[in-house]
Amino acid sequence: MSQMPSLSQLQQPDAFLRRHLGPDAAEQQAMLEALGLASRDELIEQTVPPAIRLSGPLALPAALDEQAALAKLRGYAEQNQVWTSLIGMGYHGTITPTVILRNVLENPGWYTAYTPYQPEIAQGRLEALLNFQQLTIDLTGLDLASASLLDEATAAAEAMALAKRVAKSKSNLFFVDQHCHPQTISVVQTRAEAFGFDVLVGDVAQLGEHQVFGALLQYPNTHGGVHDLKPLIDQLHAQQALACVGADLLGLVLLTPPGELGADVVFGSAQRFGVPMGYGGPHAAFFATRDEYKRAMPGRIIGVSKDARGNTALRMALQTREQHIRREKANSNICTAQVLLANIASFYAVYHGPQGLTRIAQRIHRLTAIFAAGLAQKGVQRLNAHFFDTLTLEVGGSQTAIIESAQAARINLRVLGRGHLGVSLDETSSAATVEQLWAIFLGADHGLSVAELDASELEAGIPAALQRRSGFLSHPVFNTHHSETEMLRYLKQLENKDLALNQSMIPLGSCTMKLNATSEMIPITWPEFANLHPFAPREQAAGYTLMIDELEAWLRAITGFDAICMQPNSGAQGEYAGLLAIRKYHESRGDAHRNICLIPASAHGTNPASAQMASMRVVIVECDAEGNVDLEDLKRKAAEAGAQLSCLMATYPSTHGVYEEGIREICEVIHAHGGQVYMDGANLNAQVGLARPADIGADVSHMNLHKTFCIPHGGGGPGMGPIGVKAHLAPFVANHPVVELKGPNPENGAVSAAPWGSASILPISWMYIAMMGPQLADATEVAILGANYLASQLGGAFPVLFSGRNGRVAHECILDLRPLKADTGISEEDVAKRLMDYGFHAPTMSFPVPGTLMIEPTESESKHELDRFIEAMLSIRAEIAKVESGEWPAEDNPLKRAPHSLADVVGVWERPYSIEEAVTPSAHTRAHKYWPTVNRVDNVFGDRNLFCACVPLDDYRE
Repeated sequence: MSQMPSLSQLQQPDAFLRRHLGPDAAEQQAMLEALGLASRDELIEQTVPPAIRLSGPLALPAALDEQAALAKLRGYAEQNQVWTSLIGMGYHGTITPTVILRNVLENPGWYTAYTPYQPEIAQGRLEALLNFQQLTIDLTGLDLASASLLDEATAAAEAMALAKRVAKSKSNLFFVDQHCHPQTISVVQTRAEAFGFDVLVGDVAQLGEHQVFGALLQYPNTHGGVHDLKPLIDQLHAQQALACVGADLLGLVLLTPPGELGADVVFGSAQRFGVPMGYGGPHAAFFATRDEYKRAMPGRIIGVSKDARGNTALRMALQTREQHIRREKANSNICTAQVLLANIASFYAVYHGPQGLTRIAQRIHRLTAIFAAGLAQKGVQRLNAHFFDTLTLEVGGSQTAIIESAQAARINLRVLGRGHLGVSLDETSSAATVEQLWAIFLGADHGLSVAELDASELEAGIPAALQRRSGFLSHPVFNTHHSETEMLRYLKQLENKDLALNQSMIPLGSCTMKLNATSEMIPITWPEFANLHPFAPREQAAGYTLMIDELEAWLRAITGFDAICMQPNSGAQGEYAGLLAIRKYHESRGDAHRNICLIPASAHGTNPASAQMASMRVVIVECDAEGNVDLEDLKRKAAEAGAQLSCLMATYPSTHGVYEEGIREICEVIHAHGGQVYMDGANLNAQVGLARPADIGADVSHMNLHKTFCIPHGGGGPGMGPIGVKAHLAPFVANHPVVELKGPNPENGAVSAAPWGSASILPISWMYIAMMGPQLADATEVAILGANYLASQLGGAFPVLFSGRNGRVAHECILDLRPLKADTGISEEDVAKRLMDYGFHAPTMSFPVPGTLMIEPTESESKHELDRFIEAMLSIRAEIAKVESGEWPAEDNPLKRAPHSLADVVGVWERPYSIEEAVTPSAHTRAHKYWPTVNRVDNVFGDRNLFCACVPLDDYRE
């Protein structure tokens, strides 16, 4: 009888690692053999320059298994105290309908999808975003809306930038109402300083004394006041300036839309449409403007177009990858936005409909009016005569006692100046909340009754002239899906139109679409993380503090930096925040004249756009034939910049998918001229555990937690882009006006609305690192193995454009389709669309080199899935050969006609290839067919006929 194994032998220290990695040991060995290698160590020695290699394992705690990691994080969560937060300031309690919670927020079919650059396989989330735009258009009263921005404060900064671009006023001054939210004012001031705009924060009564190019107003304002903005807007228009209004989206259900008052831009947060406060985010910002300003609009616009059959089809319009075309001339550096959260907000509106939203808004307003009436009866003064949901109260010397009474009841109020308190009611408030508040403000024997006051005639909180009279959300989509059955089916119908990671590999270069493990995702919906107000007292967020501090320590160990700033809530925001730190550092040394930013020609388009936002002058550095930075060109341009050199923005490994041998020398050249090195962290997944940016020579780098550290893409966001900095830059990163952060100079402004950016998704990255520990290096090595395996198997059919030492690539590779296009007319776009027929999302198309496909397999894809992709690509190459030989006509073949939809199959078939060749070109598709719901979308039609609101249902029926 064989000996039973001991407990120690039965332990699984790498249990999660084996779940995270796609290829098992046998598959890895087979891939290595295909490369002519014996081990992963041999591959890494051939690939990663020895000069940058880490000498030992990462200084991280040993990996925990999934249950142990969840238990540890649960212990942190339990140290958070979830009080009733009536602080307001743009953050409110809300109820996420459980049908949306389970079927969208917790559903990988929604949260693992990619940004909808390939519209034929993204019609579901495009429709959800179109609904979001319709919601925004209807509630703001403006012509045009975007598909969401990052948060309310950065949307305000984008509004200011748009005003400067389009206003006819020649002024350089932007006016900000002092009654805007403080975090909004801070972010606007930060952005204005970098742009070189002048900002005046003051009383709107002063507005007429100044010539301005625009003004920022809040409606209702941060203290709850509701005022008629039309006289101020008319005043602005008289001097050819723009009126930008920050608005409460739920308040606009009852208030006259700012667009009807003449506003030019209306923005705000969609958080209270079912998205938890989450200690600050992620939350989708909404943004609307006039049609005449559409080409100056930041972010993404979803437009209505037609497909090849003339049927209605949706796509991203105008701004699609704008940064890669216009670079430093782009309207903004926004690459993706909070799409998952915008979808949740739009579904909240679909589920409740106009009647349901009106009932929610009226109930909140009625509770506020009852609370106000009771206080008024007892002689408590309020500072805002009119209100929607927020009261600012004069309590005099009773302030301390009231605060203590509120704390005893576990209620957070907004503490303003001496003797002033703010109260904001929300969807989670009830009659009991009002009773509790009366007891807090007046004492337990207040003698007031909610029922009695509710039955009486109450003073109007909203003046008659500002009560909404126009209808909203009349489109059928907002008036159909109110039963849970109908809503569930609508969500499923949209999900089925899209291709996400739960169906197949998404092999996008530069975007790292890896596993978003379920155990990583579970904690984000725990109430202890989801329901905290970002400005709640720090002692109520002790668990968040422990988790964030530990995550920062791990990120320091992984990157080698001395300090981490968690505030930037996207990769592009991280770039901007890092460049601002460099700028402030130079200014502190009397080097304010250093404003030249060197950027390799291969860089992400957000790099030059971010540099422009930091008022830097972009100078492009050429690349050599191998795709590396041209060292001689770099030296020449650094020398020419001389004392004006501010920094270099470098991506490592390079955007061409190669570990540049000269990266240390590149950094040394910049430092020798007094500049700083910004390392774009987009490709950090090829460094973790093998090399560290700070050791290589970077002074600052952002980390895409939504790429390397497993936060999912969500169809185009949420994102997190914290930056790591060396000690000399640490004092110059962002601080916050409401919650002062330890470390950075207290005078530094904010770059995002919340102190720790999108804090509620940080548990995802915490879980990933906790469950991987030093084995993170294994993930990096397997990602490199997968890329080299693909390159070796596909290189014979499609030339690999760039490679590094020993002919190896890094974690991604670029296939060159330009020779094939020259010979056959088949383009990279044709191949991208044809891959949809094989059940794949396309690789990154035409970036960083036009006419190419950039592929990144990640460490999470099995050899079986890699082989399926290889089979599809080689099959497509064989199809191209049929075009080459003349067997299929140049303009009538499966590639030019791709993707194929059901409409093709049920129609008359008169093509030189069979239906089977069109729709089931592989064994996998015969067993598991994914159908694109539309044929190839007409991009030109969509841009020439921009339409960004919900489509009449008859258009779909056609």
